[in-house]
Amino acid sequence: MMQYTDMHDRYLLRLISKKIFLYTEMIATGSLIYGKCLDQLDFNKEEHPVGIQLGGSDINDLVECSKMSEQRGYDEINLNVGCPSDRVQKGKFGACLMLEPNLVGDCLKNMQDAVNIPVSIKCRLGIDENISYEFLYNFISIVKESGINIFIIHARNGILSGLSPRQNRNVPPLKYDYVYKLKEDFPELEIIINGGIKSLEESKTHLKKVDGVMIGRAAYDNPFMLKDIESNFYNIDSCTESKKEILNKYLEYVEMQLKNGHNLSKMMKHLFGLSRGDKYAKTFRIKIIEIMKNNSLKGHKEDLEKLLVY
Repeated sequence: MMQYTDMHDRYLLRLISKKIFLYTEMIATGSLIYGKCLDQLDFNKEEHPVGIQLGGSDINDLVECSKMSEQRGYDEINLNVGCPSDRVQKGKFGACLMLEPNLVGDCLKNMQDAVNIPVSIKCRLGIDENISYEFLYNFISIVKESGINIFIIHARNGILSGLSPRQNRNVPPLKYDYVYKLKEDFPELEIIINGGIKSLEESKTHLKKVDGVMIGRAAYDNPFMLKDIESNFYNIDSCTESKKEILNKYLEYVEMQLKNGHNLSKMMKHLFGLSRGDKYAKTFRIKIIEIMKNNSLKGHKEDLEKLLVY
């Protein structure tokens, strides 16, 4: 979810649901330590609970970034061992690390020892030709010795060559049964399933077999799908307001962040999905593009509100 789930998108999602656990986009340890891109650690206090997702394989760098993250106030640190992009492979992190479970375990143990907040991992079922359940079982068996107990599993293999990151999200077949079996074989672990899940109804089905569900692209493309989280999973009334009220609160936030030097286009693009399924969805998106091109919200707020169904 790089360049998608930034602090602005997470603020929007939190307006829609107070109960979901949010994660940052993957942040490379090198960009924090050597690139000094510390603004990537920024988040809004309203985002809690929120975890940071790190990408890296150098133990010292991961420990340093874990300490930074805890000091900033994050609620969890997640190590990404699932991203299959070429750039990530060149940096020797992401999905290619599934071939080095002992290194992954050492990284996680040192990270956990360095902080007082939970450390978790996000991985795939396997890499390239390693498509058997035995490969996944062996990876989990080794990594869990680090002491962590939260495993987020993208229920597809990662293909390191021949497929783009986009294709890696769609071409390798989903094998939810592998994730279900993991929970059976490791009942003491918290197993969270991810990959291809597009609705809350699908999530309910998965929760009969595992401990949690992570939804990425579907929630970004249609954020208002999260409005029924509270009523569906926590047996409490939803606190979500109408789309128009969400829009107005988010635009107030945008205006505030503009004063802090944030980019209008980067904030506005997260609104594209808010009109998903509405009668005037296309016109709504065109209006957002117009605002981005003009680099100004002035005179457009009411137009956007009128284009939302409710």
